[in-house]
Amino acid sequence: MKIEKIQALRGPNIWSIRRKKLIQMRLDLEEMENFPTNKIDGFRERIEKLIPSLFTHRCSEGVEGGFFHRVETGTWMGHVIEHIALEIQTLAGMDVGFGRTRETKTPGVYNVVFNYIEENAGIFAAEESVKIAEALINGEDYDINACIHKLKEIRERVRLGPSTGSIVEEAVSRKIPWIRLGTNSLVQLGYGVNQQRFQATITGKTSSIAVDIACNKELTKRMLHDAAIPVPIGDLITDEEGLDSVVRKIGYPVVIKPLDGNHGKGSSINVNDWESAKIGLEHAQKYSKRVIVEKYITGYDFRVLVINNKMVAAARRVPAHVVGDGEMNLQQLIEKENNDPRRGYGHENVLTEIEIDKDTTELLEKLNYTLETVPQKGEVVYLKSTANLSTGGTSIDVTDMIHPENITMAERISKIIGLDVCGIDIMAENLTQPLKESGGAIIEVNAAPGFRMHLAPSEGLPRNVAAPVVDMLYPPGKPFTIPIIAVTGTNGKTTTTRLISHIVKSNGYRVGFTTSDGIYIQNTMLSKGDTTGPLSAEFILKDPTVEFAVLETARGGILRSGLGFSQCDIGVLTNIEEDHLGMNDIHNLRDLTRVKRVVLDSVKKGGWSILNADNEYSMKIINDLDSQVAIFSMNENNPHIQKFAKEGRITCVYEEGFVTIKKGDWKIRIGKAKDFPITMEGKAKFMIENVLAASLACYLYGFGIEDISNSLRTFIPSAQLTPGRLNVFKFKNFKVLIDFAHNPSGYEAIEDYLKNVEATKKIGIISGVGDRRDSDIRECGKIAGRMFDHIIIRNEKHLRGRTEDEINGLIIEGMQSSGRDVSYEIIPKEIEALKHAMGMAEEGTFITALSDVISNAIDLVQDYQARELLEDDKI
Repeated sequence: MKIEKIQALRGPNIWSIRRKKLIQMRLDLEEMENFPTNKIDGFRERIEKLIPSLFTHRCSEGVEGGFFHRVETGTWMGHVIEHIALEIQTLAGMDVGFGRTRETKTPGVYNVVFNYIEENAGIFAAEESVKIAEALINGEDYDINACIHKLKEIRERVRLGPSTGSIVEEAVSRKIPWIRLGTNSLVQLGYGVNQQRFQATITGKTSSIAVDIACNKELTKRMLHDAAIPVPIGDLITDEEGLDSVVRKIGYPVVIKPLDGNHGKGSSINVNDWESAKIGLEHAQKYSKRVIVEKYITGYDFRVLVINNKMVAAARRVPAHVVGDGEMNLQQLIEKENNDPRRGYGHENVLTEIEIDKDTTELLEKLNYTLETVPQKGEVVYLKSTANLSTGGTSIDVTDMIHPENITMAERISKIIGLDVCGIDIMAENLTQPLKESGGAIIEVNAAPGFRMHLAPSEGLPRNVAAPVVDMLYPPGKPFTIPIIAVTGTNGKTTTTRLISHIVKSNGYRVGFTTSDGIYIQNTMLSKGDTTGPLSAEFILKDPTVEFAVLETARGGILRSGLGFSQCDIGVLTNIEEDHLGMNDIHNLRDLTRVKRVVLDSVKKGGWSILNADNEYSMKIINDLDSQVAIFSMNENNPHIQKFAKEGRITCVYEEGFVTIKKGDWKIRIGKAKDFPITMEGKAKFMIENVLAASLACYLYGFGIEDISNSLRTFIPSAQLTPGRLNVFKFKNFKVLIDFAHNPSGYEAIEDYLKNVEATKKIGIISGVGDRRDSDIRECGKIAGRMFDHIIIRNEKHLRGRTEDEINGLIIEGMQSSGRDVSYEIIPKEIEALKHAMGMAEEGTFITALSDVISNAIDLVQDYQARELLEDDKI
């Protein structure tokens, strides 16, 4: 078997709108296409022995054991690999369950699709599932435990931490979109100007001064002491002399910790003698030259969490420990404790496995214990000096037991230090009494406190402490997203996108938009190229200055990675025509429709899908959409338009020369099409279609008719504003048109426009696109033969596996089938072809260059214009 391609889909996609995170693996079964599982001796027994948990997979049978039954009766290896990929992820702590395996038009080649939690882990699962299947086929040994451990390592390396993850989950539950910024825990919630950022539990509202104060334990202690809050007595030292001085002053036991430490690193607690104190100083100075020495406060370790100056949770933290039974030694007791199903690798479970490290051995040495020691029955042996959950500690929720005075004190502390998210460490016998009565003290104040102990305590009620963080970032009434209009289709996407963007900008919004020629914010190009994929959409949505997004969305990005946004307010489908067929398993217009409708399926509840009533395949999906639907047409008497009128629904039509919004029998005209410059005085019918789509989208969003009309009148097509979209350049004796038309429907639109152009001779410069079907290339040649008097055939920049002669031959075949005797010549280079055409132009000649390299062609033509003007000036 051979993996041809693995893709990670990260947004709404052709397999699922709701399940955004999918791996799509294109797998060639090769000879295994002839061997379903029931023809492989012993396969059922081997897979059941290796991965017995696959019994839980119901598969199409709908009952446990259903998958094994399918294996017994015979299923293809792609289906088996899908289930293996799902199960090994689940066994590694990433519970996934959605999968699909479908054969492509190429026999023996399948698309294997399945969920992932972490992208890198999903890709590894795809690759490894094939290796597992091959081992099972060949009856070879396979170490499934090593595979699961590797997946866990990948997961821990790339996953969001439990605190960050909990905030993201809370945001998702409220339908707030999120974007991970980089590979660490920096996350953006929301889009554009309404975004909020956080990292771990540091938010965009967290004061950097407050973080600096919290990180400076001595300063924190002094500020709290000055505010009459109980803190341990002690001092800051840098050497043994200072250590001796402080110990003499405050007496044993003491705590020694680095000034700039965190998570308990470098700390030594309950130090009772000089030798241990010197060791503690040396240990602390590995993390900070300056070290705090303070009185050890007896009692329990509590953490109080304050968010937005309100106490939301409290927990008692217990360091990792075991309890003796009088029979097992410490090593055995630790192993037993780690077998607790609540413990796992890293952050995968409520509790973390206890690792034996230097801290453990040092604590045992103080007791004169080794791992072979058998503690007495009931004896508690602590294995860590701090109570961090990440080192195996446990937590007990005590939120409902905290005394009101202690709550007030905690909320005061958060304001004194200035932290919006504040973790307060308290050492006390209990929190049910005020600290002044229990003799407790504030040990530390933490910026970026961990949430795990509150989200999933080992005892007591879990607390959803992520909710108040999201409440703080997005209080009631505060928007978290920006308006998004997404435009897809075969032809007209870019112009429609630009028209909508212009109308939006003219109405006072700062608009960001993506097109096939670049990414723009307020008409300033920030990135050049075909930017119609998910990364370009994300670029706009991550920009904190953007108030409104208009996103051209092409099929390539949808197939490659899914959409770059979770939902849009309005989805526009300009048309579905034959283009790029035969590529990426898209073989016909039904397949293409399936891709394009992903945009419309992502329209939010209450939003609008806009369809072209004149386009057959666009209208085939009208009854399958969950959103509201509006349609547009060049013909007021279109049957779909008439049906909508009877139902009182909204449409936009071209009637009697006007662009008109209709609702039932009610009609309001936006303006005469010929008054909108983009329509070339009403001669470019396909541009009128784009105006209809854009006008309808903007009307449905809420812009006024007059505002739309005025905006359309000020949208002046040019090589700068609409590059490659019907750009006409005037010379003294001839004109040059440059357009991006590259498929039969695009050629037909140009043909329709040229019918209204008066010229003594019409010269066309065309090429065939190498990755199109033979029939598409011939059809373009045929249409060119109908609309031009002379044709210059040039070569496509990217032949995509074809030869020049092959493509040119197909074009010539098409030209010869046009029914006209058209002269032609072949000039391979586009620039040379343009120069030749302009050199042979006579009075009244109209040259049309249907170019794939728009910028080069435009630059050349504008250079010729400049030279002509210069020569005129000299005369």
